[in-house]
Amino acid sequence: MPQGISIHIGLNEVDPDHYGGWSGKLNACEADAGDMARIAAERDFETTTILTPDATADAVTSAIGDAAGKVADGDILFCTYSGHGGQVPDTNNQEDDQLDETWVLFDRQLVDDELFELWSKFPVGARILVFSDSCHSGSVNRDIFDVAVPHVVGANMVDTQEPRTKDLPKKVAKETYAQNKDLYDGIQERCHSSDDAEIGATVLLISGCQDNQLSLDGDRNGLFTQQVLAVWDDGQWTGSHPTFHKAVAAKMPPTQSPNYNPVGAANAPFEHQTPLTI
Repeated sequence: MPQGISIHIGLNEVDPDHYGGWSGKLNACEADAGDMARIAAERDFETTTILTPDATADAVTSAIGDAAGKVADGDILFCTYSGHGGQVPDTNNQEDDQLDETWVLFDRQLVDDELFELWSKFPVGARILVFSDSCHSGSVNRDIFDVAVPHVVGANMVDTQEPRTKDLPKKVAKETYAQNKDLYDGIQERCHSSDDAEIGATVLLISGCQDNQLSLDGDRNGLFTQQVLAVWDDGQWTGSHPTFHKAVAAKMPPTQSPNYNPVGAANAPFEHQTPLTI
């Protein structure tokens, strides 16, 4: 019988020692992780939650690596992240914009090349669903967000009157990379690029926005997680992963468009399952 494992990562701040004095305060990311863990547990997933100070690069990579050693063909991993998203220069020369996307973890950024290498450790036939409520927007024009605020707040699309963005600010991103250049360049040198990683599992990524957009934090949930929960409707939702993505996207403002990105081996039956089907 297939098994389900889930990992839920949420950071309401980061260690300013690594990020040049910036602590990246957010409100709802730990709650996002808790809510994702709850709906996973309701579907009989074995759940792990990793919050703020515990959400280090070693802890997150170890948790995903451990899951890779436990799952077999037909099993499923549900992995969620809520926190800041960032970018570092792409030293592998694989990205069109010459930037690698990152999860901004407590002690350092986790580069997307590291994630792709982790996915490559999963066996052929494994199913992986990833929700990432974060920004990948180190070079985005902040004016886009400033224009969107009245529309988003006025339409009650986010549960706060003072929306916060979940991006690593451009100045902080540059300073953090400059101070830790050897670390980040070394990570990319050690890891396969996303184009080179051989992934036998099927990874379905649904992220909170496009690479050139900002995701919003709220008081109770991030905007993306808020709408995921609304569409999920306490488990009443039925339909495929692409249909679920479209339903969530329909509830979002045009300035935050969730992305749907399958990676690895094609698996049409998985894509057509209702999310969180073990």
